[in-house]
Amino acid sequence: MKRFYDRTELGFALLWIGAYCLLMSLGDSLSQSLGVEKSVTLPVALVLSGLLFVFIRKNGLSERYGLCKATVPASGVMLYVPLLLLLTVNLWHGFVMNLTVAEAVLYILTMLLVGFLEEVIFRGLLFGAMKKDSLKAAVIVSSLTFGMGHIINLFNGSGAELLPNILQVIYAAATGFMLVMLYLRTKSLIVPIVFHGVFNALSVFADEGALTEKDRILSCVFIVSISLLYAIYLFFSERKGRRK
Repeated sequence: MKRFYDRTELGFALLWIGAYCLLMSLGDSLSQSLGVEKSVTLPVALVLSGLLFVFIRKNGLSERYGLCKATVPASGVMLYVPLLLLLTVNLWHGFVMNLTVAEAVLYILTMLLVGFLEEVIFRGLLFGAMKKDSLKAAVIVSSLTFGMGHIINLFNGSGAELLPNILQVIYAAATGFMLVMLYLRTKSLIVPIVFHGVFNALSVFADEGALTEKDRILSCVFIVSISLLYAIYLFFSERKGRRK
């Protein structure tokens, strides 16, 4: 794996994106077949997370891919308040148990690992491979591919409907942009990983049945607005930090 990484860092990132999308989708499909949510997906996520973490640590790449302490204090990034606001979205319309307790535990653990995998793959590997040639292109591609990657939910047996999935692609791209700007500002993926995992995990308690199309659109507008405003703040904050 290290030999391939040394030969083509971008190819290594794309390989991980492909493997992640394929194996996690397969895990979801098999879990659905077994009738136990995330029962196969969780072991798949555990294996992928372990392989990626060991590779990064073994080869001294922790700082390169953001698995390290932030270089600026929380006060320098608005105490992460915008992230806390975004975490409330899934619970706006109530708190319900959509799964059994066992399935909810499997789902939450899987989502926490998804936070790690997607941040390290998209904000770490892909962004890191591209920023050497063009920082602007790296930001755009990392954000858009992260958003577009969610289209796979229409085909992986998760039962996603068209409108919610399109809205998910839109707000995922916006949050992807926000998180890559946060990574640029702090040089750490720890907070993005935690935010991403918790945001996804809270969806297990969302009252999806109570949501109208208007509710979904308003939630999307809120997420996109907060994400873009925070990203703009981080952009100017990062530029100001470089001038000091």
